[in-house]
Amino acid sequence: MDFTYDDLVGIPFIDGGRDAKSGLDCWGLAKEAFRRQGCEVPDYHISAIEAADIAGTMKRQEDDWISLDGPRVGCLVLLRLTPGLWANHVGIYVGDGRFLHAYLPTGVCVDRLRRWQSRIVGYYSPGGGWH
Repeated sequence: MDFTYDDLVGIPFIDGGRDAKSGLDCWGLAKEAFRRQGCEVPDYHISAIEAADIAGTMKRQEDDWISLDGPRVGCLVLLRLTPGLWANHVGIYVGDGRFLHAYLPTGVCVDRLRRWQSRIVGYYSPGGGWH
């Protein structure tokens, strides 16, 4: 699956950001990427600084996602940025070993999976009837 994302690169990171015009956090970016692929996923209103709350919510919602054996264009890349947590950051795989994500201080950027490999929890696509 292909989707356009070049216009998202450079958008500033804003905690709780859900508007591509003013700023996005990692889940706001994921919601926008899935929307562009024709899929509406639920929102999680958790501050990006509350890593434990993010990890707990993600773990509880794990059954609503389909675990993939490897990355596919447009899938969710789940990451662990804080040791000891299940996961607390997401990005979207865009192909060629790269993914799109939003975080401080860069905002929305394209990065190499290889750079983050030790932090990747898994790859997921929407399930649970979210389409």
